Amino acid sequence: MNAIIVGGGKVGMRLAVLLQAAQHQVTVVEVRAEHVAEVVRSVPGVQVVAGSGADPELLERAGIRRAQVLAAVTGSDEINLVATTLARFEFGTPRTIARVNNPANAWLYNEVMGVDVALNQADLMAHLILEEMSLGEMMTLLKLRRGAYSLVEETVDPQAVAVGRRVADLSLPEECVLTALFRGGRLLLPKGETVLQPADEVVAIVASTQVERLAAILSASGPQRTVQAVGEA
Repeated sequence: MNAIIVGGGKVGMRLAVLLQAAQHQVTVVEVRAEHVAEVVRSVPGVQVVAGSGADPELLERAGIRRAQVLAAVTGSDEINLVATTLARFEFGTPRTIARVNNPANAWLYNEVMGVDVALNQADLMAHLILEEMSLGEMMTLLKLRRGAYSLVEETVDPQAVAVGRRVADLSLPEECVLTALFRGGRLLLPKGETVLQPADEVVAIVASTQVERLAAILSASGPQRTVQAVGEA
């Protein structure tokens, strides 16, 4: 994949490292001289173009016409939106991703502005913190499909309603799949006949709206939380 990153700050530089590690061709566009030097020093082999991602001529010099994806991750919503608009409508870039800095501007990040995926970091972080506050021991490992689903992990509490029961007999949420189970350092693939035991580490993919219902089954406060979740549904 040929990718262009507009913004060579911490987010852009980290993204460049990950893309390079995956053997993708990466070009970073950065206007600040000190950040240009930092990217060159910290990410050897990545092409760096000095200038603004809002400049169509500079984007063309950076190879935008060959790029399969552009990620605009600067600290300026204006620059990010201009960059995605140019990429989509001027150069026909197939995929555009943009960082939302000010949540009040999130409504601007849409198809009209050439944005395929908008990442509102403040909103994502707030929701992750909220989940950790309300779900006890359950840990969110990854957000999928723009936050609609979550990859979560929780250790089965000895007092949980799930203890001693087959997976097939659990009233799991409708949009939930148990993907892995760790027991005594061993990886098990959960099946309908698998009986859950205390201290089992369960990994699941679940709809974000149903995470608390899953937590109720695996936690010590299962019966109360399950009744409450069903009532709310």
